[in-house]
Amino acid sequence: MAHDVTNLRKFVSPEIVFGAGSRKAVANFASNFGARKVFLVSDPGVAKAGWVAEIQTLLTEAGLDYDTFTGVSPNPRVEEVMIGAEQYKSAGCDVIIAIGGGSPMDCAKGIGIVSAHGRSILEFEGVDTITIPSPPLILIPTTAGTSADVSQFAIISDPNRRFKFSIISKSVVPDVSLIDPEVTQTMDPFLTACTGVDAMVHAIEAFVSTGSGPLTDAHALEAIRLINTHLEPLIANPSDAQLREQIMLGSMQAGLAFSNAILGAVHAMSHSLGGFLDLPHGLCNAMLLDHVVAYNFSACEDRFKRIAETMGIDTRGMTPPVVRERLLGRITELKRHVGLEKRLAELGVRNSDIPSLSGFAMQDPCIVTNPRKSSQRDVEVVYEEAL
Repeated sequence: MAHDVTNLRKFVSPEIVFGAGSRKAVANFASNFGARKVFLVSDPGVAKAGWVAEIQTLLTEAGLDYDTFTGVSPNPRVEEVMIGAEQYKSAGCDVIIAIGGGSPMDCAKGIGIVSAHGRSILEFEGVDTITIPSPPLILIPTTAGTSADVSQFAIISDPNRRFKFSIISKSVVPDVSLIDPEVTQTMDPFLTACTGVDAMVHAIEAFVSTGSGPLTDAHALEAIRLINTHLEPLIANPSDAQLREQIMLGSMQAGLAFSNAILGAVHAMSHSLGGFLDLPHGLCNAMLLDHVVAYNFSACEDRFKRIAETMGIDTRGMTPPVVRERLLGRITELKRHVGLEKRLAELGVRNSDIPSLSGFAMQDPCIVTNPRKSSQRDVEVVYEEAL
């Protein structure tokens, strides 16, 4: 009898060092990879916050040479990846370290791919297109949310097409992720809210994804619990180290879940928005989340019921329509409390943009694992509801 392989699940993850001060192990890991010269990737905001200088000092103290690249935009672009790869080569680097949010981390993944293959990053769009291993990659996230540091995704913007494309491969899972809550203390409340909600969306989408399974479910539910409990208090008390650590842990678990279960329509639609209007990814997710949950609810009521329970809703004796209403109410309340209440129209999306946005969303690999099958018209309706 042939074995059914559709229910097999694999789980990829980097080596993770979690906890306050874990960033200080960076030189040690670089040395373990035999680094002669490190390529340090970051962005101007992280440099201004002082974290780049701290990593440079740690490398210098360990006797490691480095070259620094901070030319990364908030949605990293094709040409930035290419310029970074050129600099990596000409400086003769052999290990990549990135410190920053999703943008520098995704850019660093792209630089690794290009420096290994010597071809344009545009050629690696899609799933499993990478044939040559990238140089060793060490990531230090400065935000609690994007989870680029544990994922097999790299998301790059192509301004020519106004399109954000995904590269999905276990080759872009970093070798080491140093997850240090102390580094997130320089985030402002808006960024804390955006990345926190991004992590919540990762966890919710991973739990209802058609690629979910026992290896990802536990991480997804725990992430939902941690973020639901601690994000609002953290926005109110940004200097609370304990809350920061709980959100960082939630973000990491959400990342382990979505990297392996993949995502859904929120991310497909949000990548499309971010490519079109160059908006913060977490904000795009926040604006779409309740509308996509409303659309998807009927496809997996039991799963959404478990999400509602994990978000503190007592569902005993509730009919599915009531569970749906209460869950949407909680999501809306969370968005309000963290200050992410904007609608698409306020950010410049027009009704006439929706067909184009939906076309791009339909091409995004994340739509494939959405629990409810969607036509382009379905996607258009959800965008219209979020206007």
